Amino acid sequence: VFGKDINLVLVLNNLSSDRKSIRVDMSASTILYTRRAVAEILKAATSVELGPRQGKHIRVKIPYTHYGKYLTTDKRIQVTALCEVMRSQGLKLLVEKTIILEDTNIIIKVPRRVVVNRAVSLEISYANPLPEPVSRCVLLVTLMNQQVKINLARLAPRERSKIYFEFTPRRAGPLQLQVDFSCDKFSHVKGFVTIGVAPA
Repeated sequence: VFGKDINLVLVLNNLSSDRKSIRVDMSASTILYTRRAVAEILKAATSVELGPRQGKHIRVKIPYTHYGKYLTTDKRIQVTALCEVMRSQGLKLLVEKTIILEDTNIIIKVPRRVVVNRAVSLEISYANPLPEPVSRCVLLVTLMNQQVKINLARLAPRERSKIYFEFTPRRAGPLQLQVDFSCDKFSHVKGFVTIGVAPA
């Protein structure tokens, strides 16, 4: 989840009856959705001895403090592990994983019944998932082809807050409500809901 430390496990298994020495070079970078690297956030190397038919786990931790300021709005991190079997004429295995960090910041609560030409109040809650305070918080609410910009108070580390947004639907049918939350440390955290509007 965005804002928290990332914990990974690399599993190595020796399927042969011979003892193996493995060198593991690990790296991680923040990337764009095109897979273009933005910044390297981890570089580590280790060696592992594997007995016949033995498996081992290598644990890797990427703290938020290492990746936070380099993350793009795509919220993607590419992790690679190059595993080289020593004394084996250059036998290598490359393992890659792309991590997409989830946002759990926006929650929109809609009343059970929404009716044409009757005012309705929605609850929009938003959160700071980071271990540090954020300021210059802004919510951009898009509904019925109109945008409303709402300036919010700063949020303490891990704080959740909420506002109430009132509107009056003018026609029956489905309505799309989109919320976009930004602040000084991250931007464009989105939430949306489809509201079913009943006839009067």
